[in-house]
Amino acid sequence: MKDLTTKKKEKYQRLFLQLEDLLKKTNDITSRMATISAVLHHKMDGFLWTGFYLIRQGKLLVGPYQGPVACQELKHNTGVCWAGINQKKIMIVPDVHKFPGHIACDGRSNSEIVVPVKNSNGDIIGVLDIDSRDFDHFDEVDGEYLEKIVSLIHKN
Repeated sequence: MKDLTTKKKEKYQRLFLQLEDLLKKTNDITSRMATISAVLHHKMDGFLWTGFYLIRQGKLLVGPYQGPVACQELKHNTGVCWAGINQKKIMIVPDVHKFPGHIACDGRSNSEIVVPVKNSNGDIIGVLDIDSRDFDHFDEVDGEYLEKIVSLIHKN
């Protein structure tokens, strides 16, 4: 019998291949982000909010997403999303209530993962942000595969 980590990896591998095929249909970045959000949100267990925040004129604004209504703009240099951008790395937060400056767009969120999104030049243009009702929902496996999936946004 397969353990949960193996099952999660296999599911992400299937989703990666599915997204790789779906995203061949357009080079439009917004369309690709919308498709990634929808597939992840509806195929992965425990995802409460799945979407993108994008840097626009120094502000971090909501982009394509699935889930409850989001904060439209995240306060500059505050919260998990800005931490991922400023530290240029994936942020895995097992309990968002213990994260300094956490921005609570939805009080049902208890854990979060943020993956920086880079353009074709390697500059960070935003983040993929996923929240879960479950504490400690995300791990390094999520980080590894979500980073691969995010890389599809600018792949030709």
